[in-house]
Amino acid sequence: MTDVSLSKDQAAPATVRKKGGISLVWIVPLVALVVGGWLAYKAVSEKGPVITITFSTAEGLEAGKTKIKYKDVAVGQVESIHLGDDLKHVVVTAELEKDYGRYLNDKTRFWVARAQIRGGTASGLSTLLSGAYIGVDPSPTGQPTFSFNGLEVPPVVTSGLPGKHFWLKAARLGSLNVGVPVYYRQIQVGQVVSYGFAPDGQTVDVQVFVEAPHDAKVTRNTRFWNSSGLDVSLSAQGLKVDTESIVSIISGGLAFDVPDGVEPGGEAEENAAFQLYPSRESIQEKTYTLRRSWLVFFDQSVRGLSVGAPVELFGIKIGEVSGIDLIYDEKRRDLRVPVLLSIEPERIQNVFKAIPRQRAGEREPLLKWFVEERNLRAQLKTGNLLTGQLLVDLGFYPDEPKAVLAHENDLPVIPSMGGSIEQIQESIARITRDLEKVPFEKIGTNLDLLLKESTTTVRDAGAFARRLNGETAPALQSGLVVLQTTLQEVQSAIGKDSPLNYNLKKTLEELALTLRSLRELTTAIENQPQSLLFGKGEKKDEK
Repeated sequence: MTDVSLSKDQAAPATVRKKGGISLVWIVPLVALVVGGWLAYKAVSEKGPVITITFSTAEGLEAGKTKIKYKDVAVGQVESIHLGDDLKHVVVTAELEKDYGRYLNDKTRFWVARAQIRGGTASGLSTLLSGAYIGVDPSPTGQPTFSFNGLEVPPVVTSGLPGKHFWLKAARLGSLNVGVPVYYRQIQVGQVVSYGFAPDGQTVDVQVFVEAPHDAKVTRNTRFWNSSGLDVSLSAQGLKVDTESIVSIISGGLAFDVPDGVEPGGEAEENAAFQLYPSRESIQEKTYTLRRSWLVFFDQSVRGLSVGAPVELFGIKIGEVSGIDLIYDEKRRDLRVPVLLSIEPERIQNVFKAIPRQRAGEREPLLKWFVEERNLRAQLKTGNLLTGQLLVDLGFYPDEPKAVLAHENDLPVIPSMGGSIEQIQESIARITRDLEKVPFEKIGTNLDLLLKESTTTVRDAGAFARRLNGETAPALQSGLVVLQTTLQEVQSAIGKDSPLNYNLKKTLEELALTLRSLRELTTAIENQPQSLLFGKGEKKDEK
């Protein structure tokens, strides 16, 4: 124990020193932290906006592979695809480049680009090898948003192209589709970019884009028409077939121009609205503001008469049929067919000048004058012999009894008369009744007997001909030979050098001498009749 204590007393005390600065062990974690922070900042600062696009199907789309392109330049990529909550659509989550964020608004459109043929041209053929991609049509203006509904039909991208958009209002779409061409004098100058229902839901709005500089051809008085298919018309000049191009026959098309005799007017503005006419001929028709509704009751079949059928006066259209009904008339206790006519009186030029001055409270003075003074009547006539379509023909019949203009449900009623169709039907019925009286059975029996007798007669004539050929013909031939021999003998007897001819000639000469002597004797008797008694005296010489 003494040795241990002794050693403790002799040991030197320990000295503790503190090391200054940072240990090398912490350098690596600090560098990793700085680099990680910088990478995180860079990733956050360069990260583009994330959007969601709703489609009805995810056909051709793959997460992590499908690109979002604008003018074939990739501006984003699909990150994930999942079903919507209602299982009726899919939601695509995609990330776009940072610089593209300013174009994300409610007017930006997305769609899936696939190979297709539209408007007579093929597009998206590259997707057959590379796969589908999501196309985008950016818009610089609009309300910012990050949620979009994808288009089912790829639109026509016109952003950045020089030209103008116009809206066309039509009753029905017909064969039009996105991408169909727009023509000006048979030259393609634009195309249809979209279509849809108008806000009122009663008409269809078609948006077209006309490229510059052809957009200047669209003026305030320009009229658009549907040039799809073939326009075939038959007139006094013959059959006429009109079309814009082969493409318009197959896939449809539109065309525009200014009607003949109309001033073009000023240049149309962007998004100007026009009416879409059904054909080229329809744009030449004048527009009238005055319309009248007239009523006609027909007591006959109106089969072949349809809404839209023309109403004509002297063969010129002045309106059309706007309604056809079938009612039971309690006063007459019979069925009647009221036909509502939509008339444009302005089609009859200067007619209002011929109407007597209108009295106070008098309604429809023009029709009243037509009916009561001119005996206007309505009649059904055939408008097309091939289809059997009818039209309403208005005419003046002075021999008809006078009529007074009546009103039915506040509508003026035009008196009607039986049409030519009824007359034809009555004639056919009368001919049918007369034909029923003809005894066709008896005529057939007699005809059968006559045919039998004719057969017997023909058979007897054949037997007679055979007998004539076998018996009479040889004898007749022998007689002809004898006759020929006789004629030859007669010719030799009375020929030029024959004795009979010589004697006949001498006899005629002597007869001529005798006649000459008789002529001289007659002359002498006339001059000296006494010579018959005293004879011919001698002539005395005159002194």
